[in-house]
Amino acid sequence: MTEERYPMAERITEGAVPKHEQLRRILLELATGHMQPGAAIPSERQLIAEYGVSRITVREALGQLVNEGYLTRVRGKGTFVAHRPVQSTLHLASFTEEMRALGHVPTTVVLVREEAVPPTDTVAALHVDEGATAFHVKRLRLADGVPVSIDDAWFVRDLMPGLLDHDLSRSIYSLVADRYDTPIDRAQQTVAADPASDDVATLLGTRTGSPVLVFDRVSFSGDRAVEHTRSWYRSDRYRVQMEVRASEPRAVGRT
Repeated sequence: MTEERYPMAERITEGAVPKHEQLRRILLELATGHMQPGAAIPSERQLIAEYGVSRITVREALGQLVNEGYLTRVRGKGTFVAHRPVQSTLHLASFTEEMRALGHVPTTVVLVREEAVPPTDTVAALHVDEGATAFHVKRLRLADGVPVSIDDAWFVRDLMPGLLDHDLSRSIYSLVADRYDTPIDRAQQTVAADPASDDVATLLGTRTGSPVLVFDRVSFSGDRAVEHTRSWYRSDRYRVQMEVRASEPRAVGRT
C-alpha cells in the first residue's frame, strides 16, 4: 500500500532557522490548515523520508507541538491533531451566539423536552410553588461537530406557554426574547470542577472521572428568575478567560 502524501509548506534547508523549527512550522500548517481534529499526523518514518531530516529533529518538532497543544500523543497509536479548546470570556450570551462569535459552527442535540416537577434546588432558585411544573430542556451542545457541553435547564412555565413546541435546537435565549418578550439580561453563576459521572462522560466523549467544569446558573429577566441551568463542560475543550480588577484604586505613596 502506498503511504499517503501530505502537502508541504516548504522545503527544509540548512540555514539560520534550525531544522526542527522549520519542520515545526510545516507540521503546524498541516495540523491547522489541512487536517481535522483527531486525524493522525504522518509517522516519524514518513516525516524522516519526506523531509530528509533525522529522527531527533522529528521528535523535537513533534514534542514542541504537543506541548503547545496542537498535537496529542496516544500511547501505542501515534500522534494526532488535538481538539483545540473553545475559549470564552465570561459574559451573558447563549451558547449559539457565543460559538458563532468565536468562529465555530454550533449544533445542538435535544435530549429531553418535557413539562415536569423540578428538583428542590430549582424550585428554590426560580421561586415556583412546590409541586408546580416547569419546562425541562436538556441538550448536548457541539462546536464544529465536537461535544463541548451538556445543558440541563428548567424554565418558568407561566412566562413561556408553548415553549416546548418550538425548535429547541436553536437559541432559547433568542426565542424567549422574541416570542415571549422575556429577554434574559443578567445571571448569577457559580463554577466548580468535578469528576465526570458515567452519563456525563458518555455524552461528552470522555472518560468517567475526567475533570469537567460545572456551571450552575440562575438567569433573570428584569427582577424575575426565569431559568435555572446546570451545565457540564469538558475542561480540555472549553476554557474561560476573564479580566479581574481591583475593587478600588490603590493609593501609591512614597517611602
